[in-house]
Amino acid sequence: MIKFLDLHAVNKPYQAEIEAGIKEILDSGWYLLGKHNEEFCTNFSSYCGTKYALGVANGLDALNLIIKAYGFGGGDEIIVPANTYIASILAISQNGCTPVLVEPDPATYNINPNLIEEKITAKTKAILPVHLYGQAVEMQKLWELAEKYNLKIIEDAAQAHGAYYQDKRVGNLGDAAGFSFYPGKNLGCLGDGGAITTNDEALYLKLKALANYGSNVKYVNIYQGVNSRLDEIQAAVLNIKLKGLDADNAKRRKIATYYQKNITNPLIVTPCCMIPETHVWHVFVVRVKNRKNFMDYLEKSGVQTLVHYPIPPHKQQAYAEWNSLNLPITEQIHNEVVSLPISPVLSDDEMRTVVEVVNAYKVT
Repeated sequence: MIKFLDLHAVNKPYQAEIEAGIKEILDSGWYLLGKHNEEFCTNFSSYCGTKYALGVANGLDALNLIIKAYGFGGGDEIIVPANTYIASILAISQNGCTPVLVEPDPATYNINPNLIEEKITAKTKAILPVHLYGQAVEMQKLWELAEKYNLKIIEDAAQAHGAYYQDKRVGNLGDAAGFSFYPGKNLGCLGDGGAITTNDEALYLKLKALANYGSNVKYVNIYQGVNSRLDEIQAAVLNIKLKGLDADNAKRRKIATYYQKNITNPLIVTPCCMIPETHVWHVFVVRVKNRKNFMDYLEKSGVQTLVHYPIPPHKQQAYAEWNSLNLPITEQIHNEVVSLPISPVLSDDEMRTVVEVVNAYKVT
C-alpha cells in the first residue's frame, strides 16, 4: 500500500537530532517558555520575513488569539472563505464575531478576491484569507480592499509554510498570521503546536501576554488571557525540521509537477497552480465525480487517499443556522475532492504508480 502520508518516514531523517534535543530538555528540567521556544520563534520569524513570531499551542489558538488581541467581538464581521477547514471559522465565532462566507475561485480553491467587496459592511473588521492546500491567496485585491475600508488582514497559513506571494512568504502578507504545526503539516511537530507572525510590536506584546494567562509577570494579569504555549520539546523539534523545510517543499513541488503533467485521465480534474515555484503543495487535490467509487478503486489498487474536506462548514451541524445557505461552488468542491499521496518521502516509483493507477481508472 502506498500510504497517503508516512509520518515515521518523514521524521526519520531528523530522528537522531530530535532525540538529542529531547534529552537536552529532559536533562535541563525546563519545559516551557525556554531557550528552544525563543530560538525557534526567532528563526521562524526570520524565515517568514516578519519581525516577530510567537509560539502557541495550536493553529486554532493562533487565529483565536489574533482576533482576541484586536478586540473584535459581538456585532463585528470577519470575511472568510466558505471553502476551508472549520477551524478558520471557529476562531471567528468563538470570539463572538460573525463569519461572512465568500465562495472560492473554482480554479485555485482559494477565496475569490472579486467576491469580497460586495460582502463588506459597516460592521466588517477584517478579512481572513486561507492559503488553502499550500497555494497563497491572490492578495493584491485584498490589500486594496483593506486599505480602502480600513480592515485588518489575518492570514490562515496553516497549510502553506514556505509558500510565496510576489516576493513575500505567507505569514508576512497581512497584519498577522496563524500557523499550525500539526504533525502532518509541511512543517509539523510531534503533537500539537502553532505560531503567530506579525510585524506589529504592540500586537505581538499583547498576544504574548494573552497566550500566557494575560500575564507578562508571573501572577500579575493585565488581560483575561488563555493558556496557549508552545512547549520546549515541540519548539526544539520544529527548530530542527525548519532547516529542511525548503528542501521538503521542493520535493513536494517535484511530485506535484509530475502529477500535473502525467495524469491524463479525462475523468480527473487536476489542481491549478498559478506560479509553480510559489506553491508548497500541502496536499495534491484532484476532483472527480463518483468520489467513493474512485477512492474504493484506488484503495483496492494499493493507493491510500484522503478527503480535504468532505463536508463544508456551512453544512456542519455545528453551524445549523447556515445549513440552508446556497454556496454551489463550495459544495461542488467538497463533494468531489480527493487528495492523492504527496510528501517528501514519496519515492519516484510510488509517484509513477499513483499516476498509472489514476490514469487506469474507469467508471463501471
